[in-house]
Amino acid sequence: MTLDFFQASFAEATPPVGLGAVLLALWYDGKGDWQEAHEIAQAADTPDHCQLHAYLHRKEGDAGNARYWYNRARQPMPAVSLREEWKNLVERHLLKESRR
Repeated sequence: MTLDFFQASFAEATPPVGLGAVLLALWYDGKGDWQEAHEIAQAADTPDHCQLHAYLHRKEGDAGNARYWYNRARQPMPAVSLREEWKNLVERHLLKESRR
């Protein structure tokens, strides 16, 4: 799946079939459903989920909570826009899922 296809799927009511949890959360976030994305982020404690959780709190404007989750993910606080971070996360996870 490409980033363009992923973004085009926002026009649909349901996410594309077969998305992993992190991409599913990023899909909901891309559709404007922060709460659903956050529920998914909280469902596991992997480094990927922690980074997703951090991004969501950064987007929410809660820098302290975001820093906590970036530390849990062993990642620095990004120096890029939220849009760029979202895009980077999506592209990384699309690539990761394509290798399964």
